[in-house]
Amino acid sequence: MGVYHAGSREVQDRVGVRESADHVGRSVGEGIKPVAAAFLGLQPLLVVGAADPSTGRVWASPLSGAPGFVRATGPRRITVTGGVLPTDPLAPALATAGVSVGTIALDPRTRRRMRLNGRLRPSAGGFSVDAEQVFANCPKYLQRRESYETVAGRRSGTPVRGAELTGGQAEFVSRADTFFVATVHPGGADASHRGGNPGFVHVDSPRELSWRDYPGNAMFLTLGNLAADPRAGLLFLDWTTGTALQLTGEARTEFGAERRVRFTVTEAVETPAALPLRWSAPEYSPANPDPAG
Repeated sequence: MGVYHAGSREVQDRVGVRESADHVGRSVGEGIKPVAAAFLGLQPLLVVGAADPSTGRVWASPLSGAPGFVRATGPRRITVTGGVLPTDPLAPALATAGVSVGTIALDPRTRRRMRLNGRLRPSAGGFSVDAEQVFANCPKYLQRRESYETVAGRRSGTPVRGAELTGGQAEFVSRADTFFVATVHPGGADASHRGGNPGFVHVDSPRELSWRDYPGNAMFLTLGNLAADPRAGLLFLDWTTGTALQLTGEARTEFGAERRVRFTVTEAVETPAALPLRWSAPEYSPANPDPAG
């Protein structure tokens, strides 16, 4: 499987970074190196993105567990113990063999992140993913959170579903300094991270969000996927209460004086206390642009 498909190439050529993308693309492999395996084994959080085979909607979902719940069990496979909540919109997909998934393990303590995309295999205790793409990203736009604790006794609440954002959800998004985005293309899926100072995501209406696409590694995997297939899923986390806000819909990229992504909401799912993790206050990345600029 090649690193780039036609959608990514289209965006790379439009922005004029194909040569840079080819250079960065050499770091993408199918194998999980020992340093990557060690990194995975330390993480209490994994984000998974995929399309629900029954509805076609794309979602990004959070999974958590004691360090070691995600581990490399071979040179090209990770195993995840446990899974998403039964009420999670991705639960059906994560029980379906062969589904394309994108995963991202992000460590706010070290500003490191690792992405692994591949094919899912359900198991009695969770699932595994056979890797097709494995790579790390630079620490740009990643907020540092020095520590976390697992809150004993925290139990997830009943999900609240809607076709647009409530006032409280709009405020939640407007305050966010981080979100995750899941995208798909005919050959696979991907999950990636977006970060910035609070306010970098704009709520333009209860049905539409937008954000500036900050300069990155020139690969344009997310925007390339959107050029091939506009379906996307967004995940916003409250790093203190564990609340998760999942949005599914479609996104398009505007190329103008600044590159901007506009996302139209089809469905929103808010789950109080979805995760048992409580992280320390953020130290914003020095790379973050002024959201008002």
